[in-house]
Amino acid sequence: MQDLFAEELQALRARSLDRHLREITVAQGPEVEIGGRRLVNFSSNDYLGLANDPRLRKAATSAIDEFGVGAAASRLISGTQSPHLRLERALAKWKGTESALCFSSGYAAALGTIPGLVAKNDVVLLDKLCHASLIDGARLSGAILRVFPHNQLGKLESHLEWAQREHPGKRVLIITESVFSMDGDLAPLRELVELKKRFRALLMLDEAHAVGVIGPNGRGLAAAENVSEEVDVQMGTLSKAFGASGGYICGARTLIEWLINRARSFIYSTAPPPAIAAAALAAVDFLASPEGEQRRLLLWKKINLMRELLSLLASHVSRPNENAGSAIFPLIIGNEQAALDLAATLQSEGFLVPAIRYPTVAKGAARLRITVTAAHDDDQIRALCQAIKRRSP
Repeated sequence: MQDLFAEELQALRARSLDRHLREITVAQGPEVEIGGRRLVNFSSNDYLGLANDPRLRKAATSAIDEFGVGAAASRLISGTQSPHLRLERALAKWKGTESALCFSSGYAAALGTIPGLVAKNDVVLLDKLCHASLIDGARLSGAILRVFPHNQLGKLESHLEWAQREHPGKRVLIITESVFSMDGDLAPLRELVELKKRFRALLMLDEAHAVGVIGPNGRGLAAAENVSEEVDVQMGTLSKAFGASGGYICGARTLIEWLINRARSFIYSTAPPPAIAAAALAAVDFLASPEGEQRRLLLWKKINLMRELLSLLASHVSRPNENAGSAIFPLIIGNEQAALDLAATLQSEGFLVPAIRYPTVAKGAARLRITVTAAHDDDQIRALCQAIKRRSP
């Protein structure tokens, strides 16, 4: 068994595509510790700095005192505890939908929901840069899958016309993201809504990297564009700006009731720990408060500073997110080994910005994915940009 994968691993190493785990020995925050060394962390999705927030810690420990550690059963057997239902009610109210359903992860939400929406002979139209969980959910559904080039509405329209012509009467589901996780750019949501209405398709929107960052009280791009009622399925995660763990689906009451009966990743998984649900509820309450909105506005000050400083870099390898649509700033390097080398150099100077390579991004599109959070101070952002400028050719 030891030699079974040796050749494959060697091939990965030869292409600079092998990966290794990093042990973080402290709580998540703007600084972390690896191997006894403190590093400024520009790789986390903890956009609002809530992962180690005292409010969430208190909510989690109080829930452990009252409900214990594990849920001990699936939600449909005996695993649904009060914190799960409180969280789902709060999410639905906060997102302005009739109902919500929580999953153990965002990945599980995608894998359970998409096959619950479409089946064999239905059609899924998927943006090329959608997250792996959405791709896998679409494949698992057995529906006919067509991919359209990233944010290219003309090609999507062509696919919709084809689906209407070749598969009349079948369900058509458009899937996209609010903020694309590796590029940081936004979906043209208003135009997507118009297309889905014109062709009577369903629209599923993954708000994972928008929630907590975009829109009033961080409710996401659908709320920012005032099209929430037109988005049939709003998906999100509790593990990024919310600082906890899990995924969720928000939508019509009948949609949620259907998923409770059909989403296999929900039905056949043990319920998330009640403490995690309680911590996520504390995060929802925080985002809905004036203090939470102030934290989000603070994040945008950091985003704007990062954008301004990165735009000054005179480097042909650097292509920051110029439209500042999110907290994600990709520095496109291209070559996988060159990206690894730059990441290692930055780490030697005290910054954690891991290289992102194929298959997470396309071959030859390796990059450093910088994420800024509300917990970073201005000097840390300036120091990172100075280090990049020194090391970029």
